[in-house]
Amino acid sequence: MTSEQFLNHLQAHAASFAKAVATNEGDWIIKGFIDVYQRVYSISVDTKIVSKVLELLLFPMFVEFAQTHGLKVELCQHQNFYPDLSFTHSASGNRFAVDIKSTYRESDTKVNGMTLGAFTGYFRNRDSNKNTLYPYSQYAAHFVLGVIYSKCDDVADERKQFSLAELARVPSVIKDFQFFAQPKFRIATARPGSGNTKNIGSVVKIDALVSGAGPFALLGEDVYDDYWMFYLTRDMAEAVGVKRPYMNLKTYLEYKQRGIDTLKIHEEEIANLAEDEPDSEEADL
Repeated sequence: MTSEQFLNHLQAHAASFAKAVATNEGDWIIKGFIDVYQRVYSISVDTKIVSKVLELLLFPMFVEFAQTHGLKVELCQHQNFYPDLSFTHSASGNRFAVDIKSTYRESDTKVNGMTLGAFTGYFRNRDSNKNTLYPYSQYAAHFVLGVIYSKCDDVADERKQFSLAELARVPSVIKDFQFFAQPKFRIATARPGSGNTKNIGSVVKIDALVSGAGPFALLGEDVYDDYWMFYLTRDMAEAVGVKRPYMNLKTYLEYKQRGIDTLKIHEEEIANLAEDEPDSEEADL
């Protein structure tokens, strides 16, 4: 199975997810938590809680998806490890990473945004097992299963308890789900997910998310990898006492162009010089 075939299967399957997690009216089927005394506590609209419950709700559907397409699925066993799901195709041996990401609508055309994972650690050291199920380099492709939803205006008081008989009275906290699947690089933007964090941010326009039309979709995954592997936040640059080489795609282009004309003019001389230089491993001895 190729990466493109896997994406096509995932996109086709994602179209059915909304019906599985919502009522006919579009409300979330999850109403809250229940204890051993059959008391129901309404769920919080906190995005972290919503995201985790959505993941738990979707996992059985991913198992079915894997069985349908001859894939072995492995869930992430540790919090904050990458990815949420690892799929390995039995016939080809190709492995695919899928992260489940959710965000809420701020308007009809815009969402709050997603964080698409770290741009340090396993992303840069791609043969490392630290904080990842398999090394980043062992995945043929990296995908996002995205969930867009709206917050409900009518939510229950979180301090209030309900009985099972009152379940129908418990309002859903989110509604109107829209699922999509895209390669991670196609929905990434050139800024961190929030503030000075070390996470890659996503585009926020709904059309761009669903269609995979972020800035790196045009530039390609190689540029995406190069940009984020060497990106420094302000704190990262200050920690090593250097000036940030670039902060966005405009300054990245300027950074990449520095000295390029001179290097091209002397390309032949550089090639000859390289023959006389020891390789990096010998130089370190």
